[in-house]
Order: sequence, then C-alpha cells, then structure tokens
Amino acid sequence: MKRWLVGASMLLLACSSIELYAQKNKFVHTQGKEIVTPDGKPFLLKGTNLGNWLVPEGYMFKFKNTNSPKMIHETIAQLIGPDAAADFWKKFQDNYITQADIQFLKSIGVNSIRVPFNYRLFTTEDYLGVNDESRGLKLLDKVVAWCKKENIYVILDMHCAPGGQTGDNIDDSYGYPFLFENANNRKLTIDIWKQIAKKYKNETTVIGYDLLNEPVAHYFDANILNPLVEPFYKELTAAIRSVDKNHIIFLGGVQWNTNFKIFNTPFDSNVVYTFHKYGDQPNLGSIQRFIDFREKYNVPIYAGETGENTDEWVGTFRKLLEEHNIGWHFWPYKKMDSPKNLVSIQLPANYDSVIQYAEAPKNSFKDIRKLAPANRQVYKQALDDLLNNCLFQNCLQNQGYIQALGFENKR
Repeated sequence: MKRWLVGASMLLLACSSIELYAQKNKFVHTQGKEIVTPDGKPFLLKGTNLGNWLVPEGYMFKFKNTNSPKMIHETIAQLIGPDAAADFWKKFQDNYITQADIQFLKSIGVNSIRVPFNYRLFTTEDYLGVNDESRGLKLLDKVVAWCKKENIYVILDMHCAPGGQTGDNIDDSYGYPFLFENANNRKLTIDIWKQIAKKYKNETTVIGYDLLNEPVAHYFDANILNPLVEPFYKELTAAIRSVDKNHIIFLGGVQWNTNFKIFNTPFDSNVVYTFHKYGDQPNLGSIQRFIDFREKYNVPIYAGETGENTDEWVGTFRKLLEEHNIGWHFWPYKKMDSPKNLVSIQLPANYDSVIQYAEAPKNSFKDIRKLAPANRQVYKQALDDLLNNCLFQNCLQNQGYIQALGFENKR
C-alpha cells in the first residue's frame, strides 16, 4: 500500500508538472536571462510606448507647467466647460490610438508595445471628467484585441498608482509617493492588479504586467522610501499569482527606473527587471550596471522607456541595446509637432492660444476670470482640430526616427 501511495503521488506530481509546463508553453515567459516565445525561442522586445493616450502629459500638449492629467483637464474645463471637456477626452481616447495605429506599427516591424494607464480608469474617482470604473478594461480590451489581430504583444503598465508611486506629474499624484506609506492605497493597487490579472490570465497576447512605473523620484528621502518598494512588489506579485500564474512580472527600479540596488534575489521565477534611460551618453558605461545585475541573478532585463532624442542618438542606443541582448520600447509612439517619435501630430490652427492660457498663472478664481476667453469657440475649435489631427491618417511619419529604430519605412 505504501509503495502504491508513493507511486500515485509521483504520478500526480508528474502530471501536475506536465500541465504547468504545457500551460506556461502557451505564453511568452522567461528562461534564464532570456525572454522566450511559447516554443522556447529567444524573443527581443522591439517597440514603443502608447504614452499620452490613457495618461495625458503636459509636454505632449506643448504645455510646461500644466503637466499632469488632472491639471490638463482642469485647463480644458476652464476653457470650454466641464461637459465639453469630458466629451473632448472621450473623443481623445477614441482617436489617439485606433486600429490603424496598431496596423501601422505592425507594418513597420514592431513586435510589442507597452500601454501606460492611470489606476483611476478602474475606479469611480473622477478622471478626465468621468467616473466610470468600467473604462479601464474596455480601453485595454480594445487595444489588446487590435494587437492580437496583428500579432503584436502587449505589456500593461500602471503609470499612475493610487496615492502616487513617483511623486511627480507623470503619476498624476499630489507631489509625493504616498502609495508606499498608505495601506488603503496599497490595497487598492493590489485589488486593481488582481482585477486586471484575472481578466487577462488566459490572454497570450498580453506578455505581462509592469507593476509600477518609475517609483520614488529622486526628490525624496531614498533612505525612507526605497526599502518599501521591493516588499510591496512582493505583495503585488503574490496577489497576481493567486489568480494568474502565466504572465511575466515586470519590476522597475527606483529613481526613474535607474536604481536596481533595491532588489535582492529574485522572488518569482517569471520576472523581468526594467530600466529607463533618457539623456546621458548612449554608451555601454551607461547601462553596464544593469547588465551586471542580469549576470548576477541570471534574469532578463529590458529598457521599458528611452528615447526623446535625436535620430542619431536613438539609432546608436538601439544598436547598443541589441548588441547586448536587451529588448526595448522607445518613448513615445506619437506626440504633437515633434520628430522624436514614430509619428507626429500636426499642430492645430490657433492652438497657440490654448498654450498661452495653460501657461498663464492662475492662483485664484480672480485670475481665472481675468483670463477667461472672450470667444470660447476659438479654443473649442483648436481642441476639435487636435482631435482630428491625432487620427493616424492625419499624422506625419518621421522617417529618420523609423530608420533609427531599424524599422521599415512605410509612406
């Protein structure tokens, strides 16, 4: 009897292992220092970030001081009214990224994209004039379906977490990474990631989840905040693994994803460590510390964000990454009137008036009344023109940038 029980246990263990292997084999996953396809072949991420779509950023609107999503929304609501502003954002989300954009990305050779999102899309908190908690999955479902059709893989990136993980405009927070010191914020982050993971646990088009974009900016006391990041990553990962054992977990370093010193021995077997790099020289010395980390822990690394530079810089750095077997997603896919991205949105007529209003100091309602436009229709038309100009068919392809990334020109 004892021998039979031992044999049965071994058989069950073997069957379980086979089932787990077969399940894992449906998904892109990690294997040592490599990200590999379901059939085990090395896969180098090559693509872009859909920045500004679900997380508007001021500089992509040609604003400097009005730079977070809530500040941009407030400006537009002051100019054309709250209802019109909410309608603007609905059309913006419909127009900024469409199936045509994804088809274009596939046509030039992109094999994957990273999709930044704001946690408020999954809550009843007001975000861009609406408080619909179903928006998040609806929008992600749409882009995942387009990518599935085009055989482009997707990484989902929580760019803005509850309470703020960065403490700057990019996380749409209140100027401090309150997330790490607030239990309610951490719980909400966990709940949203569990919801997302449960939704996409069987979706092979999704590669994985980038848990927190650029945690803890350099402005704050790293001695206090840095030690809180990896423990929370562990909590998030455990919560995700309770519903989804299939997808890669992407972990970013602190201080703009540049500092991997917070990490110890990997706590999950299907994890990629992601760094970001802007400015600096595009040479080996600038990324050697990340390569050393990869060698020490036998894990994949990847450049989740980089770019915002000249074609020459972009081409040099892209080649350097590929020489060292590092995948990449350059930032961003498109923005207004700029050559530093794959496609450029043409500047609308009279849009300078919108910029002037956004940049003017508004420290009181008296200031807002004083700056109120005499003819709001001019501003409304400029914003309507922006909605039309951001459609793919009305954008300009930046051929030099496309070539710098090693992609094929499509006119």
